[in-house]
Amino acid sequence: MSFEHPPEITVLYFAAAATATRLDSERIPIPAVDGLPLSSLAQVLATRHASTDLGRVLATSQWSVDEEMVDDVSAIVLKGGEEVAVICPVSGG
Repeated sequence: MSFEHPPEITVLYFAAAATATRLDSERIPIPAVDGLPLSSLAQVLATRHASTDLGRVLATSQWSVDEEMVDDVSAIVLKGGEEVAVICPVSGG
């Protein structure tokens, strides 16, 4: 008997997001039928890491999907297999 695992995405954390989660990456299961809108991912991750300030970090971050920066998060639905990076703001002078 074979059991299918739900589709997953890999989330990569950098800078403040990595500090908040204490992770460089993690795999997140997503709904098999409809996928997961990228616009909903911040809430999923903030809920997963509720005891951290990840939600605040994500509020000012951008996203890349499969190494491509995303301008319109509402236009992307994650189906599984994607690599999603949290791109935190960088300050410098």
